[in-house]
Amino acid sequence: MKLSVTAWSFPSLSLSECAGVARTLGIGALDVGLFYASALDKTQILSTPKAAAMPLLDLGLVIANYYHLFGDGLAGRNLALRGTIGQNEKDLDAVLAFADAAGIASVFILPGIVNPGQSRDDAARQSAQSIKALVEVAKGYRARLCIEPHVQSWAESPDLVRRLIDDTGIGLVLDYSHFACLGYCQEEIDVLAPHAVHVHLRQARAGVLQAKFAQGTLNFSAIFGTLRAVGYEGYLALEAVHQDYMNTLTEDVLTETVALRDCFRHWTGD
Repeated sequence: MKLSVTAWSFPSLSLSECAGVARTLGIGALDVGLFYASALDKTQILSTPKAAAMPLLDLGLVIANYYHLFGDGLAGRNLALRGTIGQNEKDLDAVLAFADAAGIASVFILPGIVNPGQSRDDAARQSAQSIKALVEVAKGYRARLCIEPHVQSWAESPDLVRRLIDDTGIGLVLDYSHFACLGYCQEEIDVLAPHAVHVHLRQARAGVLQAKFAQGTLNFSAIFGTLRAVGYEGYLALEAVHQDYMNTLTEDVLTETVALRDCFRHWTGD
């Protein structure tokens, strides 16, 4: 297992500055997305994907993962919204061409929300239909396609996520914090570890999506051990953030990133 750091952890830093922070921390990989000062150009990714990949090759770091949104925010063209599959398939084709050109191992998308007029079951069925179509698109590319279940999505329990994976074959970005925030204990989340393609790390506790390292309930040594036991060899992305979503504005992002890094190094004996 290897560490990466999410570029969106540092909202005021450019992409090259985020890469510099990663290097300073001794971390050789970066996760990238469409947010804040480090945002990639979504229009360019969709129109000229190979050209969009070129600046990433110049950063001197591995790009471990790309986070893509089809629309604007959590609701825009989300996977549980009817009538979105065709355009999302077209966009994903370009996104994965971009990822392959940039040497990005995995791309993650969100599973969708419960849209107006839907039940959770309705959203689950529509999302599964969308994901099956997108998985077919992904078969033509090296980059692995995966989803990240999250608070406020329709897929807010380990059981719902496991059933979606069984039904569609989609890979998983595993983030214990979203489930811990919703009150699930760590052992209930562990069942998802065999499906992980990428992993996000931050401390959390019931009702709190992001907590200070010393004030959360996640046992990271146990998480690392669980992942090793299932044969996970991918990246662990350090994802302390400073953003409005779920009141994740109060932690010192750099301090939390270093704490997570040092916790992993202690566990590995480095």
